[in-house]
Amino acid sequence: MSTVTAGSKSEVAYDWIRARIANHEYGPGYRLVLGTIATELDMSVVPVREAIRRLEAEHLVTFEKNVGARVSVVDEEAYVHTMQTLSLVEGYATRLAAPFITADDLAQAAEINARMHRLIDDFDPHAYTQLNQRFHAVLFDRCPNPHILDLVGRGWSRLAGLRDTSFALIPSRPRHSVEEHDRILELIRTGADADELELFTRNHRLRTLDAFLSARHNDATPTTETP
Repeated sequence: MSTVTAGSKSEVAYDWIRARIANHEYGPGYRLVLGTIATELDMSVVPVREAIRRLEAEHLVTFEKNVGARVSVVDEEAYVHTMQTLSLVEGYATRLAAPFITADDLAQAAEINARMHRLIDDFDPHAYTQLNQRFHAVLFDRCPNPHILDLVGRGWSRLAGLRDTSFALIPSRPRHSVEEHDRILELIRTGADADELELFTRNHRLRTLDAFLSARHNDATPTTETP
């Protein structure tokens, strides 16, 4: 435990929390528990609350009903646009890749998804996100169109630092997501209709977006499509 020896306690708390947000120790969506931070800094919750209010004014922290303070989502609009675009290009890339996906590819993707299943009960958003990207990459990497692959890669790059947020804010979504992964593998394994595979993969991405928007805005309109 550290002891404050100089300067305003509120300023010390502000600098301490802000540094952890900057170095991603407190990632987007991370819940800031006042009592825990106050204990860590050996001070009361009053200066910690003042520091968090200051961070809120800088849009680094948001307050949510029945939740409290969380590290803010970074550019929600960009996240939404990227997820919408990625649903289209990744769905089509998976469609084109399907005839070229091997039994070894399917086994590798299934093993990755099994690891994701095991993460759910002791959830780590960052580790889950990395495995999620690897799962999908195993499938769309077989896409024979390099231009589409480039678009998919750009989409995933834009999501860097944002997808941790989405899964942190929608804790029920990962369990459904890995179940949908199982379905995607089944569709590929059984040689399902290409339209069905593409639409399911597209909606898989959009369901995460819908859950995210619902968590942030109770009146969000679903973006998934009916087959």
